[in-house]
This record gives sequence, structure tokens and C-alpha cells, in this order.
Amino acid sequence: MSQQRIPLWINVGVIPLVNLLMAFAVSGLLFYYIDINPLDAVNVMWQGAFGYAEGIGFTLYYATGFIFTGLAVAVAYHAGLFNIGGEGQAYVGGLGVGLVCLWLGDKLPLILLLPLAAIAGGLFGAAWAFIPAYLQAKRGSHIVITTIMFNFIASSLMAYLLVDVLKPANTMAPESAVFAEASWLPKIHSVLDLIGIDMPESPVNISLLWALLCAVFVWIFLWYTRWGYQIRSVGANVQAAGYAGISYSKVTIMAMALSGMLAGFFALNVIQGELHQIKLNYVEGFGFTGIAVALMGRNHPIGVILASLLFGFLYQGGAELSFEYGVDRNIVVVLQGLVILFSGALEHMFKPKLEALYLKLTSKQEAA
Repeated sequence: MSQQRIPLWINVGVIPLVNLLMAFAVSGLLFYYIDINPLDAVNVMWQGAFGYAEGIGFTLYYATGFIFTGLAVAVAYHAGLFNIGGEGQAYVGGLGVGLVCLWLGDKLPLILLLPLAAIAGGLFGAAWAFIPAYLQAKRGSHIVITTIMFNFIASSLMAYLLVDVLKPANTMAPESAVFAEASWLPKIHSVLDLIGIDMPESPVNISLLWALLCAVFVWIFLWYTRWGYQIRSVGANVQAAGYAGISYSKVTIMAMALSGMLAGFFALNVIQGELHQIKLNYVEGFGFTGIAVALMGRNHPIGVILASLLFGFLYQGGAELSFEYGVDRNIVVVLQGLVILFSGALEHMFKPKLEALYLKLTSKQEAA
């Protein structure tokens, strides 16, 4: 079916919404099985995620991380690349952010330290993505295989550095020293306090604003620049792009480097904004969940932001559900799996019928 006749709001809005409702409907059966009223469960999750200021703060904190990793996957996807290495790229990006904060945290003011930390995190993430990109572009190695391998290499590298290099002498925990307090990212509630707005404490910090700016940048870059056009051209048809004089190797490396840079920014939210030290496995699966976020958001920045809010809702709402009913927090993983199932694997179950329905309705309106 011709996609040119289907408006963006159908593909980015209606179809994901229908898939999401089906995922929640199946989730309702799961709640019935564990003797929980599905409507009560939804209410508890909603109130926990959006019902009070602190819950909203936690939801936005989780959503910030998902925006970074979701955008990373989306950029690579537009070049026809499936970047599964966001987990490792975010992990190594944390090394860049952490080193800047450890070395310069007590020497520079935050206004100078923040851009340096962002640049370091982005460069470390981009460098970690560059190697699989080069192997794909120059040696023909499959990007999926190499990025998965580099996730494991990143995990081993960070474990070595935290245990044998960065760990302070007076502790056994595999973590770095705590950063100087001057290097910590300001929390949103402390910023709002400056203008007289009272908000309860929560981990959401000003990296949320950077995540939104990154989404705007990706939108402008992909759809309104020459480089973005080259990326989308290669993703649409490699052969046709080659005939047009677009270098597949350059586009592959550029797209993956940008993807790794966005994943590396994830560390600003967690490392500099909340943990204030480099810890083992601090990414906690956000890189892999970013794949689901990008799929759910149809690899569009607006869709990624909305999908990030959804997964932030599932994380925070799932925590409240676990507290209220005493269920295992892995129930959140099951809910995520159902959302991924209907948004990704079963995406085309409803898509052709919804598109056909839209075309039928519009043709009737034109005929009238």
C-alpha cells in the first residue's frame, strides 16, 4: 500500500495507539490471572506515575534516559542500520562523563564543566559506535553482530576499570569515587525553587532539557539537512543512493557515530545527574529498551518522546504496582514485552486494515 497517501498522524499516532491498546488488553488478562483487577492496576500505575509531583519527577527521569537511547536507535535505523549497541555505547559514554567530573569537578564551574562532560560522553559513545560502523562499511561485518559483541566488550572493559583503576583504595565496591558536588547536575526542583515554584524532590534533572534539544536536533538534521537526506536515502535504497553519488561508507560511519553520541549522552542523566559516580552496570538495560522506544515511536523524534513517556510510565507505575500489591517488579518487564510484541513483531497485524480503512473513508469524502 502506498505510504505517500497515508498521513504521518496515522503511522505515528493511530497505529501505535491501537497496538498499545491491544498490549494493555492482553496485560489485563495477566492481571486477572494474578488476582488483580486490571482497572485497579491501571489506576495504581497512573497515580504512581502522574498522580503526584514526585511520581511525575521519577517518570520524567526515566523518560529522559529513554529519549537518548531511543533517538540513538532511530538515527541508525534511518540509515538502514540496526544499532543494538546502545547499551555499550551508553556505558562507555559514562566513562567519558565520569572522567571529566572526577578530574575537573572541583576545578571548573558547572557552566564550563557541563559542556565538557556532554562532549566527553558524546565522543566516547561515538568512538564506541565508530568501530562497528567501520567494520560494516569497510569490511562487510554485520552491524547487529558487531554491536552485540561490543556490548559485552564494554561490560568487561568497564568492570576492569572500576575494579582495578577507578575504585578508591578504601572501598571494595566496584565504583569510582563520588564526584565533587560542584559537578552535579541541578535537579529540576532546585531550578524551579529559584523562580518561586515549589516542587517535591525527585531525580529528574536539567538533562531532560538537553534530551528535548537533542530530539529537535535529530528532527532538523534528518529532514532538513543534506547529511540527513543522505542518511535517509541510503536507508531507503542503497543502490539508488550509490547511483546518486552518495557514499555508503561515509553515511554508515556518520549515522553510527551520531547514534553512539546520542547514546553516550545517557550518562549525563544518570551518572552526572543522579548517581554522581561511575557504577557497575549503571545503564540497567536502558540501551536495549531504547530499541523498543524507537520502534514504538516509529523512529521519529516526536514519537520517541511520546514512547519514552510511555516507558517511563511503565517503570514508575510498575514500581508503585509492586509496592501496592506486592507483585514482582518483573511484571514491568512482561508489560514491556507485550508492548514490544504488538508494536514491533505484530506491527503489521492492524496496519494494512487501518490504512485501508483510512483510504476508504477519504475516497468517500472526495467522491461526496
